[in-house]
Amino acid sequence: MIKAGIIGSTGYAGAMLTWLIYNHPMAEVEFLNAHSNAGSEYSDLYGNFQGFINEKTISMEQTEEKLKDIDVLFISMPHGKSFEIVPKALALGVKVIDLGADYRIKNANTYQQWYNVEHTQRQLLQRAVYGLPEINKAKIKEAELIANPGCYPTATILGLAPLVKNNLIDINSIIVDAKSGVSGAGRGTNVANLFCECNESVKAYGIGTHRHTPEIEQALGELSGKQVLINFTPHLIPMNRGILSTIYGSLFDKNINEQSLKDIYTEFYKDSPFVNLIDMPPETRNVKGTNNCRIYLKKDVRTGRIVVVSVIDNLVKGAAGQAIQNMNLMFSIDEKTGLKLIAQLP
Repeated sequence: MIKAGIIGSTGYAGAMLTWLIYNHPMAEVEFLNAHSNAGSEYSDLYGNFQGFINEKTISMEQTEEKLKDIDVLFISMPHGKSFEIVPKALALGVKVIDLGADYRIKNANTYQQWYNVEHTQRQLLQRAVYGLPEINKAKIKEAELIANPGCYPTATILGLAPLVKNNLIDINSIIVDAKSGVSGAGRGTNVANLFCECNESVKAYGIGTHRHTPEIEQALGELSGKQVLINFTPHLIPMNRGILSTIYGSLFDKNINEQSLKDIYTEFYKDSPFVNLIDMPPETRNVKGTNNCRIYLKKDVRTGRIVVVSVIDNLVKGAAGQAIQNMNLMFSIDEKTGLKLIAQLP
């Protein structure tokens, strides 16, 4: 069994990780770390675990003592909080999967510009592998440090990758209109996320300044071999979980037909079990609680643009599920293990 430790287990992504590892046939939780809730019964914090997990959360000091007992460390903390623990874990031969942003951006100066935090582990940036299996599967298998992608970038990059890799669209024409459920903002108290503040309302935020922008541009730039600048506007939707990213781009070949575009997507994702190209606009409810990404594309003949709609669960494929998928690959396990999940309806 793979022994796993989770730092930040009491956030939404951490709780989803705990659920997935508990149900994983080849992994088990060795410890559950918490910051403000250290020493609490985990099932008191998340009642859905009552009768299943009877453990108390531990402090960071206790966590460091237990690093020698695990094979993989998951870190689910805000940006800037992983710098001290990552090198300590790596020095002990522990594989690390960071769900935060600290190792996603390869350029430390770009990271500091967008996150307003100095990167104190620059020497690790080039060792970190961006953990999007549909793009970097071979590298992930050999990695010791994974930068788990953000939720918006996951949906957006998967929606665009075949077009960008095959030079089918003008990379300077990309517009991304993305919408997320409230859980994407985390479990901390925030007036803007209170029920009365966000229910029956939709709002754009982080216009031109959202921190996932350079992450998306970096990945698309690596696929295209060119510098990429996009317009990215996220929106908050009054639902618990889910991301819907609607993407627009100008096709170079105005005469390419829609079926040819679909064939390109099918070929690109032929070895990606969690990406599904579908024939109708996808709904977030149909991927809720799963590691799936569903993609729909439509050529707008009138404008010569392509419209792509990509949906994921922000807590699963956008966070914890993708982290488990990466763990599976790092330990030479079938990447689908523990992730064969079907959305529950209604």
